[in-house]
Amino acid sequence: MLHGTSFFCVVRKFTVLGLLFPWCLSLAQTANSATQSSDDVNAAVQDLREQVKELREAIAEIRQESAHYRAETDELRGELRNTRAQLARLNSTPPQGGSSDISASAADNPAAPTGTSSSLQSRVTTLEEQSQLLEGKVNEQYQTKVESASKYRVRLSGIVLLNLFNDRGTFDNQDFPTLVETSNPGNPNGSFGATLRQSEIALEVFGPRLAGAKSSADIHADFAGGFPVLSNGVTSGLFRLKTAKGRLDWENTSIVAGQDEIFFSPLSPTSFASLAIPAFSYAGNLWGWIPQVRVEHRFNLSDASNFKVQAGIMDNLTGDQPVSEWGNIPQAGERSSQPAYATRISWNRTVFGQPLSLAGAGYYSRQDWWYGRHVDGWSGMADWTLPMTHGFSLSGEFYRGYAVGGLNGGLGRSVILSGPVFDTTTQVQGINSLGGWSQLKFKVSERLEFNTGFGLDNPFSKDLKAYPATQYTTDQSNSNLDPTLSLNRSALVNFIYRPHSNLLFSAEYRHLKTTRFDRGNSTGEQVNLMMGILF
Repeated sequence: MLHGTSFFCVVRKFTVLGLLFPWCLSLAQTANSATQSSDDVNAAVQDLREQVKELREAIAEIRQESAHYRAETDELRGELRNTRAQLARLNSTPPQGGSSDISASAADNPAAPTGTSSSLQSRVTTLEEQSQLLEGKVNEQYQTKVESASKYRVRLSGIVLLNLFNDRGTFDNQDFPTLVETSNPGNPNGSFGATLRQSEIALEVFGPRLAGAKSSADIHADFAGGFPVLSNGVTSGLFRLKTAKGRLDWENTSIVAGQDEIFFSPLSPTSFASLAIPAFSYAGNLWGWIPQVRVEHRFNLSDASNFKVQAGIMDNLTGDQPVSEWGNIPQAGERSSQPAYATRISWNRTVFGQPLSLAGAGYYSRQDWWYGRHVDGWSGMADWTLPMTHGFSLSGEFYRGYAVGGLNGGLGRSVILSGPVFDTTTQVQGINSLGGWSQLKFKVSERLEFNTGFGLDNPFSKDLKAYPATQYTTDQSNSNLDPTLSLNRSALVNFIYRPHSNLLFSAEYRHLKTTRFDRGNSTGEQVNLMMGILF
């Protein structure tokens, strides 16, 4: 197999040279035709030198990666051969001497295992799986990449995800619910459906080095941007941008610019039932895909631990719907003429072979609700990832905030208004809220894991009841959320099984309970079955 890998190495090198030969010939012809002007010749030669230098760096990187994978493969195969030999000896007929002879055999071969043949068989199976995975990584270095208009490498990835769901209750969204609606006569008290609109597509671009930093960019999109107005349009989800960003990465410092997840609240529960909207949205999980610019720096304490400091600015969003379907009209946060600010500090290390992280973060948002009605939104956050023994780990987040509807806190609302927002007599009350979530993960193996979690979001009742309920309307602040929502809780349990690296099956049960201070509690539950193919 190693000879096959070397063959692929040679083929790849000759393929690269074959592709580059006409390109180099073209550049040489360009240089020759430019001899009439010494300036043009110098420019062409300089450009050729730079591109040859980049080519050499790329080839050196490919050689280094190939050598690394070949060394790992050799080591793994050697261990596999030794283990198979030990297993064969144990499975052969035992000597007449009984246990004493077996002990003597073990003494002659100190490397022989002391466990049973079944444990060795399990070890062989694990080693074979690891060997196949490593061979796949080696082969990946030689496969044909996505063609790009530029000379730099592009990688296409994504997931085709099918969700089959059965609901009990009335939800705001039947395929990935976040809130339970009040039951009314005529409303369905349950539903069954299927969707593929949570499927995702991603592109990654790996660019040149700039001032010693590696440059890269990526874009992620799905089909959960609404529905076209046509027959059976519910099966034709609209294409939607999720994130799109560029990065410059030095050894310990990174600069990120683009639309990305909010870096100061980075965690979400593990769930393939909620890819379009993270699990526990409106139930204590602060999240958003927001345009931003941030800087990150890592302070290494040892080989296994470091401090990470992040700080940035972002589009100052307040959770409202767009004022216009066609024009980009500034909302309350953007009207303040300044961005939102955030920072996060985390301590990270490795324990039991798993990442451990403890972090604290802060956020500030200046908002202008027209006619000089200013609100200062803020939030303090903490998040944690705590590994435990035997495959268990605990993760979660907690926040306490004010007017953080732009981060989906306070059940998606930043303020409550006493009347129409464009009425000069309307009063504005920011909403205090607190919430959080936590998840327990049990990873049985690389292929199978179980997750269970709980989250809640609790806006303060005194803020919600600041004005008479008769004056509430669902579009006071251009929001589609009911202003009487006072508490939302969600719990889930799921398992995820990956029989192959690019195939997964999952099942999830979710229970939701939503409270309105004028209508009491509404409950609902969902069973979701999933199959996904990754590419």
